[in-house]
Amino acid sequence: MNTAEYIINDVRPFSLETSVREVQNAFNNLTYSHLPVYNEGTYLGCISETDAHCFESDKSILDIQYTLEGFFVRENTNWLDVLEAFAQHSSNIMPVLNEEQEYLGYVELGDIMNLFSETPFLHEAGGIIIVEKGVNDYSFSEICQIVESNDARLLGVFVSHMENDIIQATVKIAPTGINTIVQTFRRYGYNIVSQHAEDTYLDSLKARSKYLDKYLNM
Repeated sequence: MNTAEYIINDVRPFSLETSVREVQNAFNNLTYSHLPVYNEGTYLGCISETDAHCFESDKSILDIQYTLEGFFVRENTNWLDVLEAFAQHSSNIMPVLNEEQEYLGYVELGDIMNLFSETPFLHEAGGIIIVEKGVNDYSFSEICQIVESNDARLLGVFVSHMENDIIQATVKIAPTGINTIVQTFRRYGYNIVSQHAEDTYLDSLKARSKYLDKYLNM
C-alpha cells in the first residue's frame, strides 16, 4: 500500500496567526480529533480538539503553540506503521510529509482500517485461536510450526495483549482441524484463552468435574 494514494487535502492547515475561535469553529463542523498547523509551508504539528476548547477564543495558535503535537508519517510509510501511529497518538487523521519535511496532506484512520479489513486475516473465513504464554517463552516461529505441523493454513498471527510478562497471541487459521491444533498448543505449554465448541479437552474436564461432584454428594 502506498500512503500517497490516500492523501487528502480537504482541510487547509492553520497558520500560527489563526485564532483559537476559528479552530474551535472548525472542530465544531468536523469529526476530526486533530487538525494540522504549519508555518510558511513547514509542518509544526497538530492541535487537538480537546486543547482547542481549553483556551480563550481570542488567543491565537501562536499563543498556545506549546500544545501542538508533532506526529506525522512519510508518504512511503507502510500502512501497518501508519496504523500504529494512529494508535500511539489517539488521532483519526495523520499528517503526511515528504523527505523535505513539506506538508503534503493527511490520511484518515477510516481509510487505513478499510485496508486492514481487506487483508486475508479479516477477509477470509477461518478459525481464531487465542493462546497465552510467558513473554520469554513463546516465539512466532513456534506458533507457525504448531499450526503448519497439523497441515493447516495460517492466515495471520499477532500479539493482541501483553500484561505482567504474559502475552496473548491471536492466531487465525483456515477453518480445519482446530481441535487438533488446540491440543498441540497445550502440549507445547500454551494456555488456550479462546473458547472452542469442539475442544474435547474441555469436554473431558467438564465430564470429570460432574462425575466428581456426583461422587462427593453421594
